[in-house]
Amino acid sequence: MQAFGRFLDVLDALRANCPWDKKQTNESLRPNTIEETYELCDALIKNDIHDICKELGDVLLHICFYAKIAEEKEQFDMADVCNALTRKMITRHPHVYHPSQIDAEDPKPLPYVPSDLGSPRDILGNPSDNLGQPSESEKPTTVTQVLENWEQIKLKEKDGNESVLSGVPEALPSLIKAYRIQDKARNVGFDWEQKEDVWKKVREELDELEAELKKEDKENSTKELGDFLFSVINAARLYKLNPDNALEMTNRKFIDRFNYIEAHSIKIGKPLKTMSLSEMDELWNEAKKVLKN
Repeated sequence: MQAFGRFLDVLDALRANCPWDKKQTNESLRPNTIEETYELCDALIKNDIHDICKELGDVLLHICFYAKIAEEKEQFDMADVCNALTRKMITRHPHVYHPSQIDAEDPKPLPYVPSDLGSPRDILGNPSDNLGQPSESEKPTTVTQVLENWEQIKLKEKDGNESVLSGVPEALPSLIKAYRIQDKARNVGFDWEQKEDVWKKVREELDELEAELKKEDKENSTKELGDFLFSVINAARLYKLNPDNALEMTNRKFIDRFNYIEAHSIKIGKPLKTMSLSEMDELWNEAKKVLKN
């Protein structure tokens, strides 16, 4: 808490005294926020602990900067951000917190027995009461159940999502958006009964894509390509694989291997454009053995 307070003091001083910080707005900071978020994601996938710590700080700076700008406009401040987040987390975890703890200064997870709330059974809840607290038998015990419960609670909140899929940000990259759409639909029961069944859909979409490609119909081919990719992402989700992480790993693998080919071409003084495909393919296979990725 002392470290966070010290950081906020520094931010206040910069906002008051630094020409660059003074002129920043929500609009001017937004592109930098996107860049910092991607830099954090890059550090996370590399598992670079030093950079993860550094990039978390950069993202935190932006979060607090937006709150500072809002405070100056008398809209809200960092305390409001924290309180709203705390309230939301307690509300959406009724299996961990009693509803009475939503605005408590020191929220206590269950089980606890406040003197003014009656017996432990009352605190843990009863299906017939109006507190929204599940009974012991109804409490979610798996990650899947918790996520399903989370989506149901969000739909009931007065400022929550109006529909199941409205909570998916429009600006998300398409691959991640597809995964989130499918995951949210799953949380309300719209999913394959057996994960193996998804492969029939993947093959069906691939066949339809190939059919349109043979017709050289670009518009329909594009639509079918989207359907095929969506089905592959669905398969990844069902098998608990993150398609975005998987694709990024392949991107990095390709870059490493292609850089190996390029470095070899420079070493022997033969530009890539003058190399035959078979020569490059041979170096590619060599890179696979050397780099082991």
